[in-house]
Amino acid sequence: MTPFDALEIRSDEARESDLARDLPRALRAALAAPGLAAHLGEIDPDAFTDLASLARLPVLRKSALVAAQRAKPPFGGLNATDLTAFEHVFQSPGPIYEPGRTGHDWWRLGRFLHASGVGSGDVVQNCFSYHLVPAGMMFENAARAVGATVLPAGTGQTELQVIAARDVGASAYAGTPDFLKVILEKADAMGVTLGITRAVVGGGALFPSLRDFYTGRGITCRQCYATADLGNIAYETDALEGMVVDEGVVVEIVRPGTGDPVPEGEVGEVVVTTLNPDYPLIRFATGDLSAVMPGPSPCGRTNMRIKGWMGRADQTTKIKGMFVRPEQVAALVAHHDEIHRARVIASRAGEKDVMTVRIETRAQNPALYEATVLSTLKLKGEVELVPPGSLPNDGLVIEDLRRYD
Repeated sequence: MTPFDALEIRSDEARESDLARDLPRALRAALAAPGLAAHLGEIDPDAFTDLASLARLPVLRKSALVAAQRAKPPFGGLNATDLTAFEHVFQSPGPIYEPGRTGHDWWRLGRFLHASGVGSGDVVQNCFSYHLVPAGMMFENAARAVGATVLPAGTGQTELQVIAARDVGASAYAGTPDFLKVILEKADAMGVTLGITRAVVGGGALFPSLRDFYTGRGITCRQCYATADLGNIAYETDALEGMVVDEGVVVEIVRPGTGDPVPEGEVGEVVVTTLNPDYPLIRFATGDLSAVMPGPSPCGRTNMRIKGWMGRADQTTKIKGMFVRPEQVAALVAHHDEIHRARVIASRAGEKDVMTVRIETRAQNPALYEATVLSTLKLKGEVELVPPGSLPNDGLVIEDLRRYD
């Protein structure tokens, strides 16, 4: 394995030392952004030098970002760099506005392309959208970082995509996981042989059957986990054992509805702090579920690994006409020291909603928790007590079993 840079192969001690330097820098940049300064409150950046201290800061949720942008467009005061210093402003569905720069590997996806074997001498057919959203420019920026040439193909127009791929000699594809299959099948129908041997994908699920299809065509396909707000978060390597966390972010896995880190291996919500001085989002809750994997990747990169996308953390569910939210379940757990975890289950009996609250505890009397269930969830429900460790490790704190078909 040839690393993209020395950051990928740091020792644990070097990584911790660098974090102690970089985290206060990120916080100082964040305090220069009025919106982030108001969110963080009065803090001393030098007091936050590791993951334990970082966990004391408030979580920034997407809903708060959207509200801030509506109150003060376009970025809600979350940008540490002035609007006119950015080369691009993007608009994702919502609408949500994101800044962008053309500097070297600004979104940090070059590391992903390098790990996928894309570099100098490759022609990348970039089939991510260039229209308003940042995905096209994110991968264009990444291709430049590894010295590849870009065909800015965008989306759609499959027959033209085939002709262009053939004529320019595209050797790599960037785009959503399924669109390359559409291009390849169109090429087959046209009797055209394409030379694509590498695919870097994101923005959707790469199902095993689809990866196998590409492998059967002689195409190595790797996926990343990235967002428009944060850039690259984690990426696959040839080891194909989880995803290695990017070097420009700090990733925590927390209990849904809270900012409290969960033990290694437990499924929780992905919370990301980006060290980008232009747009330094601190403890940004992605709404995605994942889990930390033990040990370093067999590929030789030493950063933390996560299992990849495992569902959504925003499990807000309406039961008996009332919304029940993950943070309410977290409040229930916090109310009693002896509760390990809890899970709200919505079901139907006849034509009525039923709420069951399963609580991990060594206690034996469900009546001990009925008042707390009512006060925190604002609904009466059946309380079931189960031994610690009984609830599934899937990150769900609210499970909806109701079917309407």
